[in-house]
Amino acid sequence: MLRAKFINKVTEVNKIYLENIIQEGDVVVDATMGNGYDTVYLAKKVGENGKVYAFDVQEEALKSTTKKVNKEELNNVELILDGHQNMDKYVKEEVSCIVFNLGYLPRAKHQIITKADTTLEAIKKGLELLKPNGVMSIAIYSGHEGGMEEKNEVYKYTETLDQNYFNVLCTKFINQINNPPELLLIEKKG
Repeated sequence: MLRAKFINKVTEVNKIYLENIIQEGDVVVDATMGNGYDTVYLAKKVGENGKVYAFDVQEEALKSTTKKVNKEELNNVELILDGHQNMDKYVKEEVSCIVFNLGYLPRAKHQIITKADTTLEAIKKGLELLKPNGVMSIAIYSGHEGGMEEKNEVYKYTETLDQNYFNVLCTKFINQINNPPELLLIEKKG
């Protein structure tokens, strides 16, 4: 079977965008820490003078991410066992980037999913926390039960963001079957 090298996973495509957005010393948020891959990536990008706040509601995600963070000896990460809709309770400074991966924790219970109501609340709060020219990335996995509803609600909201204040970009695989993931990027204009 042939495999793509560069445009294969939405998370890897996201890194192509984020590579030039996130700078050394930035404060960023991983709104859905999951197994910790984005948390580690973000922590390395912002360096020891930066900070990553990472959120998840599952103890399993926290344990998995803690192992990865400790293995990499990263001291610039705060792991938070709470929903992303509560990020404003923990993050008090402006942030340059917020990363979401909507759906469920890979290799875990698929019954525990991100949901439209809390995701929209988190997006709204996150947009308030973004500094001018900060970017929010939202990877949307919609192939599971409840996923299409969440995707539709996220699109419905982001399509209404005033273009005088925000740019919203959609990147998606248009030739793949079975509800391939999509990526939204939102830049808060400065």
